[in-house]
Amino acid sequence: MKPVVSIGTQDFKKLRENGSFYIDKTDFIREWWENSDDVTLITRPRRFGKTLNMSLLEYFFSVKYSGINIFNGLAIWNNEKYRKLQGSYPVIFLSFADIKADTYENARMGLINKLIELYSMYDFIKSSPRLTDKDTAYFAAVNNKINDSSAVLAIKYMSYYLYLYYGKKAIIILDEYDAPLQEAYVNGYWNEMVSFTRSLFNSSFKTNPYMERGIMTGITRTSKESVFSDLNNLEVVTTTSGKYKTAFGFTEEEVKESLDKFGLSGNMDKVKSWYNGFCFGGRKDIYNPWSVTKYLDSGKFKSYWANTSSNSLIGKVVREGTPEIKIAMEDLVNGKQIKTVIDEEIVFNQLGQDDSAVWGLLLASGYLKTDPVPENSSKDTEDTYNLSITNFEVKKMFQKMFKGWFQNVSTHYNGFIKALLTDDLDYMNKYMNQIALQTFSSFDTGLHPSDTAAPERFYHGFVLGLVAGLDGKYYITSNRESGFGRYDVMMEPLEAALPAFIFEFKVLDNPKEKTLEETVKSALKQIKEKDYDNMLIARGIPKEKIRHYGFAFEGKNVLIG
Repeated sequence: MKPVVSIGTQDFKKLRENGSFYIDKTDFIREWWENSDDVTLITRPRRFGKTLNMSLLEYFFSVKYSGINIFNGLAIWNNEKYRKLQGSYPVIFLSFADIKADTYENARMGLINKLIELYSMYDFIKSSPRLTDKDTAYFAAVNNKINDSSAVLAIKYMSYYLYLYYGKKAIIILDEYDAPLQEAYVNGYWNEMVSFTRSLFNSSFKTNPYMERGIMTGITRTSKESVFSDLNNLEVVTTTSGKYKTAFGFTEEEVKESLDKFGLSGNMDKVKSWYNGFCFGGRKDIYNPWSVTKYLDSGKFKSYWANTSSNSLIGKVVREGTPEIKIAMEDLVNGKQIKTVIDEEIVFNQLGQDDSAVWGLLLASGYLKTDPVPENSSKDTEDTYNLSITNFEVKKMFQKMFKGWFQNVSTHYNGFIKALLTDDLDYMNKYMNQIALQTFSSFDTGLHPSDTAAPERFYHGFVLGLVAGLDGKYYITSNRESGFGRYDVMMEPLEAALPAFIFEFKVLDNPKEKTLEETVKSALKQIKEKDYDNMLIARGIPKEKIRHYGFAFEGKNVLIG
């Protein structure tokens, strides 16, 4: 009889008591403990078992669960030394995973509520004679009116109270530490959130004499200069690090054994194509645990992982990225590999200017896999890697993402594609101006004074999103050399009956151009003068089947000609 799959359960004790499907990862406890690092930060993609493994640590070490019978038959319980460690430490366990707010005030209150819940959980400590009146007063002060200077000390003080009560230093577990930071970047309150979390992390993990050990998880390795500036005791374990390489995600051996249990072993090759490809610490056979588990439950191949997140951060950095980012993304989705420098230490407020940080984010998030560039490659550094799309599921996700960014702004999306193919300029102009009014913010369209390079970049990405749905009929590229320059977008037909397209984008350039009509003429003139048709003609496409479109923009006003 096949095991019962409990979808979405991240509580280790619940999984074990219900006899649900579980791949034994308890050796992670031994590995972490024997590494003896003061504070550990482990970064892994979303839905890769981070929360379940932190729950595992809590149930193993916490005095609250001393003597519970949920580890029998698992790897950690075969070691007598670790049986004696079970239930022997006070544990502080917090998760920031659900702190998703569009303003700093709401995000801060979410963090404060986590601290209030922590103090409520240990409310019984107040009755201890070891606590002074000052200590009990602080307990009462941890409420929704607490100020920042007191709030950032809450975890440190709780460590002290637990030490007084149990006579042992506390293990501090913080799951998904970067969830509120990512939301802060996307929603524009980065500086305020960094200031608060930096102080919180410093007091909790650095200047805390009552911490035995600390461990944090997240998707990204946020730059030390932003939130970890004072934590010189921090051991950072990223996807390229050697530690804990099999503790998160499923290995190929584990997947094979699981498929056998569920009577699905005949589909191993397809499972490998869809869900394999993640590389942790040089181990190249890591499978997506969420997708594999969903497949075991349903027996159907789908993009399960893609539907667990809005991908708002990834969408923002790719859509607003440099032309080089867009070119490389096209190559990746088309199955190619790119060689690039990666910065795994993410500086969120520099993502728009630093391509290496964007690649580091995509790698940390699990969308790309990596192989180090061979040591004998000339002019390469140790931070240079070969990157490719992780697997088939991720490729489908990117394709869907490119379409979804823009086609959801109007139910007339298919009408725009039809108008493009039939050269219906009236409808194309009507469509573009309608959605410009509905969806383009002043920042997107370049009216924000801090980013004069944004307009063409934004419109370029917008139109690419519109035509992404034609990738089965066209080979779509952008910012490539042809003739005597670099075109903006080229659509090369994969079927002989279809026309080819070249797009050029221009923002009204006063005083050189007085009207959008003049800007359209300037765009079309550039296509002709720089002979962008050259590449298409060289590939056998007749000149009469190549269509030129100039896209002219001024704020939210658009003209296509």
